[in-house]
Amino acid sequence: MQSYTIGQAARLLGVSPDTARRWADAGRVATHRDESGRRLIEGRDLAAFSVELAGAGDEEGVTSYTSVRNSFPGIVTAVKLGDVAAQVEIQAGPHRLVSLLTREAVEELGLEVGVEATARVKSTSVHIDRV
Repeated sequence: MQSYTIGQAARLLGVSPDTARRWADAGRVATHRDESGRRLIEGRDLAAFSVELAGAGDEEGVTSYTSVRNSFPGIVTAVKLGDVAAQVEIQAGPHRLVSLLTREAVEELGLEVGVEATARVKSTSVHIDRV
């Protein structure tokens, strides 16, 4: 499972590293230390926290992303696999994006809850790139 540093988590949540650090210090999101002593957040924990945070909106000081060429970097919060098709949800700051794609694409990209990914929106289609 992928883990994220406080700085990476802050970028995915759309807040400053200081804010992410305060949330971790307050126990809002679980952290552990790696062999170098860096604080890390497990991908699944960060995904769950990002969904909770998005529901809180501006009360938490979360700023909205501005689309850069319709690109929304975020974290995968849900993957539903069918026999042929799949549904992937990404939380990008306060934005929740849902993409329908093939099961094969999900498996090739290694998409699972807690993985960093970028949703790219073109018209009514949402494409996902693995970071």
